[in-house]
Amino acid sequence: MFEALRRYRRKRVLQTSALPDALWHEACGALPFLAIYSADALARLRDLVVLFLDAKSIVGAQGHVVTPIQRTIIAIQACVLVLNLDLALYDGFENVVVYPGEFVPGWEFEDEYGVVHRQDAPLAGEAMNRGPVILSWPDVADSANWDAAQMNLVIHEFAHKIDMHDGDANGCPPLPDDATRREWRRVMQRAYADFTARVDADEDTAIDPYAAESPGEFFAVLSEVFFAEPSLLVDEYPDVYRQFAGFYRQDPAARTA
Repeated sequence: MFEALRRYRRKRVLQTSALPDALWHEACGALPFLAIYSADALARLRDLVVLFLDAKSIVGAQGHVVTPIQRTIIAIQACVLVLNLDLALYDGFENVVVYPGEFVPGWEFEDEYGVVHRQDAPLAGEAMNRGPVILSWPDVADSANWDAAQMNLVIHEFAHKIDMHDGDANGCPPLPDDATRREWRRVMQRAYADFTARVDADEDTAIDPYAAESPGEFFAVLSEVFFAEPSLLVDEYPDVYRQFAGFYRQDPAARTA
């Protein structure tokens, strides 16, 4: 019954909502990494973006006005991750909040020793567990072109959201069974140990050293690489690439070749 209602709602949204052709093509043109996607994949992505925009509010903060092109660029990048998965991975939150620049979250947390810490450093993005995704628009715009920025802020934060779907952002997204989870952890732990050792040795790594911050950041940064520069991930950590291709059900390196 529930699945039938979901299919009915999806059909109704796609029949009653649409993205204007000019807006869609302008947004895709701002994201060079989409060039490897087939016409069929882009058509499915477009439908997913319509459904995403129907389900989520993308709103401005501190006076920032979110334009239709900004909203579409953000939604496309969020939906690329779940193109062959399920939009339900983004259930549990309603809003994407867009700031006119970096923001200071100001949240506090207590560590295991009872010491209270406050986050006062400016951030470009944050995915809050059971809360919104927060983005700085200038950083979204700058990172849309991977070749220029060597990062992708939207993919990074929405990878965190996928990671959080079944708990904390620990670098292990929702996987179908225990055997798959064990293999995922084996491959990722080995790669993470290697990468952190390289960063600790002050190696100039091709992958952003921020990936060494935690297993959760390792997953999010490597998700950026997987979608935007897949050949780099194949070269650096081929076993990780295979795990990502299996989880995301995509093979961008093959399309690039």
